Amino acid sequence: MTATHRPTLDLSTVQKIRKAGVLVALVGLVGLALVTQSIGGVDGEWHEYVENTGFLAMILAIVGRAWCSLYIGGRKKSEIVDRGPYSISRNPLYVFSYIGAFGIGAQSGSVTIGLAFVLAAMAVFYLTVQREEAFLEREFGAVYAVYKARTPRFWPRFSLWRDEEELTIRPALFLTTIRDGLVFLLAIPVFELIDAGQAAQWLHIVARLP
Repeated sequence: MTATHRPTLDLSTVQKIRKAGVLVALVGLVGLALVTQSIGGVDGEWHEYVENTGFLAMILAIVGRAWCSLYIGGRKKSEIVDRGPYSISRNPLYVFSYIGAFGIGAQSGSVTIGLAFVLAAMAVFYLTVQREEAFLEREFGAVYAVYKARTPRFWPRFSLWRDEEELTIRPALFLTTIRDGLVFLLAIPVFELIDAGQAAQWLHIVARLP
């Protein structure tokens, strides 16, 4: 009897699934923001503080993702990158994306919505990372196994830091990462419109969240 194997997904398919998952989560959480409001209202000090913190988080995410792309850009399918941010975390791009997800949700003025965005991003990325790891294990075998055993999946272990004296940079991929990161900033006008709709009482508020 021959063993049956489940079909495997290549990285491009995994990325498409991830993007679809992010879109579904984003729509659902923006829908939640439409019917909730931060404590103290849209003009309160708490609301402004959380918004500003979220803005800084989005800037950090954009810069951090661009930094990671200098090391990984175009190399993920051809080699194991284990220097720079990839020496302390196997998925630093996703870590910065979690920070960006909080920044997006925080534009609602609610830490609760910000954390909900992070949890949604973690759920989507966790599933896709498993697929990516399976791909890397098939492609690189023992080399990836050693890297996987040494390096945390997400949260960085700074004592592991190693770097290169020189990097070969692919400008097109770096600029693409910057462009993709700037999408985070679209949260600002979206949530400002929600705030305006709530202030004008066009939107019905069902709950107030910290």
